[in-house]
Amino acid sequence: MNRNSAPTIRSVPLTLPSKPATGAGRSMGTILVDAGRLSPPDAERILHFQRDRGLRFGDSGKALGLLTDDDVRFALSVQFDYPYLAHETKLSRELVAAYQPGSQPVEQLRALRSQLMLRWFDTGADRRGLAVVSAGAKEGRSYIAANLAIVFSQLGERTLLIDADMRTPRQHQLFNLGATAGLSDMLAGRAGPEAVISIAALQDLSVLPAGVIPPNPQELLGRQEFSKLLQSLGEEFDVIIIDTPPASECADAHTVAVRAGAALVVARQNISSMPQMTRFTHSLREFGVALVGSVLNDA
Repeated sequence: MNRNSAPTIRSVPLTLPSKPATGAGRSMGTILVDAGRLSPPDAERILHFQRDRGLRFGDSGKALGLLTDDDVRFALSVQFDYPYLAHETKLSRELVAAYQPGSQPVEQLRALRSQLMLRWFDTGADRRGLAVVSAGAKEGRSYIAANLAIVFSQLGERTLLIDADMRTPRQHQLFNLGATAGLSDMLAGRAGPEAVISIAALQDLSVLPAGVIPPNPQELLGRQEFSKLLQSLGEEFDVIIIDTPPASECADAHTVAVRAGAALVVARQNISSMPQMTRFTHSLREFGVALVGSVLNDA
């Protein structure tokens, strides 16, 4: 996939919704009353206004000042079984796929998701892992990995996001996980499957944070335990997205990409070095890694 055919994704803060109960067949008024967002008398007022004006329930409620845009988005997320992050949640605003699911950057992420499904995930039962890599630092790997994992989970795929950057990890910050056990602890035999954290607000998404920063991340990733772990997790999840450190600073990204079998290459306009990226992608191909896509940030 060349640069011209790759989707362009602008790195801007994004926004998502919290997981409500299944709401197929329930009216918007019933959902909002059950959730404590609307009183029964106000719901009746909106229904009368709706009948008189021929408007939708949500538009009628907003016209009367009884509903907000956030209330309407919440009710729609319940009706269509679509995860919704309210603004008061503590997850990072960088998770645009969750906070702003209708925005243009998220539409571009969905286009990228479709290409990845066709090029990798739907082409073989053993193709579950994808490393998100870049040649240099500050090119947006963690941002892309997190939001890409979210849009896969929104498709109904059982999705796992692994933070394999055991040098300067970020996913625990984006998902507000605190200091918990993670990948390093599992590879060192100090933690088990409990280190994988299900994100309650985002249906079908789990995160395995980096864990304690170890003195030997390259050695941990190079051991057979990492391959065995990915194989085991592949039996539990449909899609595994793996965040990595910059390739210019260590060999970790190469190791993770080889173990995953495929890589998505991230670059950033006016930041990335083309010669550096060319050398990096060439080396990945030499290791047998399938380069299934590329993303240009800040285009």
